[in-house]
Amino acid sequence: MSTPGSGVGHGRANTGGKRFISGVVEGFYGRPWTMEQRTELFKREQKWGLNTYLYAPKDDYKHRMYWRDLYSAEEAEQLIALISAAKQHDVEFIYAISPGLDITFSNPKEAAALMRKLDQVRQFGCRSFSLLFDDIETEMCAADKKAFSSFAYAQVAITNAVYQHLGDPETFLFCPTDYCAAFCTPSVLQSSYLHTVGEKLLPGIDILWTGPKVVSHKISVESIEEVSSVLRRPPVIWDNIHANDYDPQRLFLGPFKDRPTELIAKLRGVLTNPNCEFYPNFVAIHTLATWCKATADGRQRDVEMDDEEQDPCYSPQKALTLALTDWLQEFMSTDQPGGPCRPPARLKEVVSEEEPMQTDMGEGSYIPGPGENPLYTAEPLTLEDLKLLSELFYLPYEHGPTARTMLQELDWLKNHSWAAAAETDKTAEWRSRAQQFDGLCEAVVQMFNRLSNAPNRSILYDLYNYICDIKSGVGLARAYVKTLGGQARPAAQLLNTDPEPWGFRGGLSGEFQRMLPCHGNRDLFRHPLMTSVYSIRMFCPEDKMEVQRIFREMQSAGEGKVPMMMQPPLICDGLSAGEVPPSPQCALVLEDEMGVCGYALALTDAKPAAARIQRAVSDSVFQDFPSLVTIQVLPRVADPSPAKRMIGRLLSSIRSSGSRGVFCEVRHSDRRMLDLYPKLGFFKPITMAGLPQDIIAMGTSLCENHRKDLPHV
Repeated sequence: MSTPGSGVGHGRANTGGKRFISGVVEGFYGRPWTMEQRTELFKREQKWGLNTYLYAPKDDYKHRMYWRDLYSAEEAEQLIALISAAKQHDVEFIYAISPGLDITFSNPKEAAALMRKLDQVRQFGCRSFSLLFDDIETEMCAADKKAFSSFAYAQVAITNAVYQHLGDPETFLFCPTDYCAAFCTPSVLQSSYLHTVGEKLLPGIDILWTGPKVVSHKISVESIEEVSSVLRRPPVIWDNIHANDYDPQRLFLGPFKDRPTELIAKLRGVLTNPNCEFYPNFVAIHTLATWCKATADGRQRDVEMDDEEQDPCYSPQKALTLALTDWLQEFMSTDQPGGPCRPPARLKEVVSEEEPMQTDMGEGSYIPGPGENPLYTAEPLTLEDLKLLSELFYLPYEHGPTARTMLQELDWLKNHSWAAAAETDKTAEWRSRAQQFDGLCEAVVQMFNRLSNAPNRSILYDLYNYICDIKSGVGLARAYVKTLGGQARPAAQLLNTDPEPWGFRGGLSGEFQRMLPCHGNRDLFRHPLMTSVYSIRMFCPEDKMEVQRIFREMQSAGEGKVPMMMQPPLICDGLSAGEVPPSPQCALVLEDEMGVCGYALALTDAKPAAARIQRAVSDSVFQDFPSLVTIQVLPRVADPSPAKRMIGRLLSSIRSSGSRGVFCEVRHSDRRMLDLYPKLGFFKPITMAGLPQDIIAMGTSLCENHRKDLPHV
């Protein structure tokens, strides 16, 4: 059976000869793991070459909320057994305590209570400790403000005191309140909090760090070198890439990735804080172990590399295959209680004076007769099933390849549904892709069936809610595509006005999210595919300069051979230039990761703006199209979908004001905007008397009974 290899006690120049910390932190919010599961974890860590377990379950009352309380005799017995089990499997047990919710740093009694609690745990056999100040308020109480110059000084003072009280233990971890770059003000390099921690914390204390964010997509060598310079020591990564306590509908079964193996020489260690469910963490922990044994100089190559993978020492996909191959063996194990098994052919006769219990007394296994239903036979789970499972529940920032393909195919089939309704040059392609999509859906169903019949029920029960959910979602999509292709009547769950509850998913939380203006902008697959993540929000006064900048930039790009100053103005120019304020609730901006990249502005009454530039517009035009809009997006917004959503929201606001219709103006020379407006799906050319020669007018009616073809005015 393939395993990620033996120990990871790599010598590292920057860790003072200490072994590289590698393993698992139980640090999530939610139901803690059982003592039996933790013992099983120690066995896995020893087998795969990991060496550390950090005990920090947020919902253990005496770890966090009631940190002052000593453990009872029964609780002590359990912890003693757990610490002993860790030692038996060469796993370093680190006990973490989190007093930051309500501790008064300046009160000596509080420090004494903290030391008393850790002394009790030390009596259990624990020799390594951690003090956590994550996820707490940063405002100090009045007493602490008098005693300490800053929050960082208060934390450092009590941490150093505890460390020295415990006799300078070999492993002592400190979790800062600013535990990722996103929390640092104004930056990592300029964070007074981190500088205080780095300067004042005793050098034997290691510091936990999650990377650029709480859940970091990628962790670069440069970012670790930066924070190490401030902390004056290499950090221990508390990695949340597989954590799912923030979203009960998500599970992460993808490989440990986007952390180059060059980091190993730059870090004190890596601990993964994985899914709340214990058994699905097989992949997260197994692939971390594979990553940890990679060498930074590239001499040890564990697996063949794919062309697209850049790390010479570690391939996430090969590591994933190794993990899934081993996990398949666990799925097939019946060691866990509850696994399905064949009943014995005969049962011994019960000898009793009482009436015997009714049992099968030797009739033998049922054999169907001619014409009867055959016995149900469960197909065995396969490695391909587990690969599909992993790709459907991959990682926080990406879907696996099969999941991406399914979303892309459904999007294409939906957008080209016209090809299924009538014979066109795309009809054959549509039917072929619909058939392929159906095959993918069927694979999900079969995976579900085989998982449901796997002997190891403990793993299944941890997965069951997730695989039921994906099976249902895929079933709805499958039925929808069949309906588009005319292969079936419209599915009841899709068109029924009174569907079953599984047809509308997400509960109250889902309804709240769908009502928010940016709902879907952070979907891993956006509709249609985009090259960036966009958000649409209301215009505010601070946006005025950005809107003007975009306006000037696009004016210069579209002026053509005739200078803009020599061309007649558009009625909307005053809006974009900030000379005419937009109507209330009629101004939106579009943002991407680089900043404001577009805007949509409107006047519910365009007459004053037309009069301002002395443009004669007939009353009949203003009767049908009283309102004016202008939209502009930078060329980097290659996808028209964000602009379409933005103008759709703007038109809804204008309609709410009672307007009958909207018009816009575009110059003949501005080919980009001439192409964009028709793509938005709302505007068609209209005739307006008195328009300057170089200007085109487009309009759309907002009336309920308006036909698609706009009348010429």
